[in-house]
Amino acid sequence: MDTVSLCRNIIHVSPREYENQRNIFENITVTPSPEIIEFQKDYFGNKVYYFTIEKPHKKLTIIAEYETEVTPKNYNNFQNQPWEKVIELLHIDSSIETIQALEYLYDSYYVQKHNDWKEYASKSFQPGDMFLDSVMDLTSRIFTDFKYQPNATTIATPLHEVFLQKSGVCQDFSHFQIACLRSLGIPTRYVSGYLLTTPNPDKPNLIGSDASHAWIQVYYPGIGWFDFDPTNNLRPSDQHIIIGWGRDYDDVSPVKGVILGGENHTITVGVSVIGAE
Repeated sequence: MDTVSLCRNIIHVSPREYENQRNIFENITVTPSPEIIEFQKDYFGNKVYYFTIEKPHKKLTIIAEYETEVTPKNYNNFQNQPWEKVIELLHIDSSIETIQALEYLYDSYYVQKHNDWKEYASKSFQPGDMFLDSVMDLTSRIFTDFKYQPNATTIATPLHEVFLQKSGVCQDFSHFQIACLRSLGIPTRYVSGYLLTTPNPDKPNLIGSDASHAWIQVYYPGIGWFDFDPTNNLRPSDQHIIIGWGRDYDDVSPVKGVILGGENHTITVGVSVIGAE
């Protein structure tokens, strides 16, 4: 194993404070001990830790421990409308929330709009269909049409290749759904987080619970953001813990940085989320 002489990293591993979740306890341990470590919030308001290790090392270990309180989300306390009406509202609502949401209409590093994605999505968005029902229908179609297959892709696999082979992992499915919705003119953002991993005797574990997970949020003018998980074909509630959000994976990748040395290296990731008794 080659020695790294210096590394500088940015990590997104901390659950953010959100409408239905709050952190009670948190602790991050980095080994070897960094010479520099600081906490900030990024452009999107996500918790970010920056650290620098300036001593030679062959192994880097990051352990993040949290106790987070998550309450179920209420998806029924609103008035649904046809999706065409929601698109109209985007262009007449001058609130700060809507203006900020519009940045999630544009292409990003891993997600580009395309007529192919618009055509695929349009089957779920027929004239007069209710907005959130249509998004859920698209979520279900991706779940049905695509196969969850680890190692079938990398984060750099283009969306057209993912679409052709109809397989991938949660990042791929989320990127594809974002591309579909943005191609229709719907602001959509990428959400990174964790899933409850404690076995439930009555239900199978959610797909993607052994590592960090990804899903999406769509914007509804005047109401806010709504979550959808195409990997598990559901509306996230209290089994999903949000770390952060951005335009795509590049904005909220768990670990990003630069190293000097260490030509050959491997990465091992493990996530365990235990529910309260």
